[in-house]
Order: sequence, then structure tokens, then C-alpha cells
Amino acid sequence: MEILKFKTNIKCGGCIAAVTPFLNKIEQIKKWEVDTQSADKILTVEAENISEGEVIAKLKEAGYTAETMIP
Repeated sequence: MEILKFKTNIKCGGCIAAVTPFLNKIEQIKKWEVDTQSADKILTVEAENISEGEVIAKLKEAGYTAETMIP
């Protein structure tokens, strides 16, 4: 299991509700959460065998942006 972190523009509960069906469709993602209190609106994804690009593309499909955070 790997943990990926992304800086996003997911700002509120409504935004989280909008991206939920998109992220939940990705079978490799076991768990995800967004820290909307953080200035960078950090999305943390626990997944297996997935690239950052796949997560970013799925968020873009939902109408949101994300960029990989270097640990």
C-alpha cells in the first residue's frame, strides 16, 4: 500500500461530495480523504498500483485540479 498526497482545489463538503463518485470508481484506491482545513487542501490517497497521473486525471474529470506533493 502506498500513500499519495496532492495539493487540490477541493474546498468544502460539497466539493468532496462531487469528487466522491469519481474517486470511488478507482478500484486501486482503498481509502482517501481531503483536509479542507489545510491551506493546500491536501488529498491523501491510500492505494495499490496506481500512478499520480491516474488520480489527477480522475479529479480533472470531476472538475477539480490536483498536483503531486513531494514528500
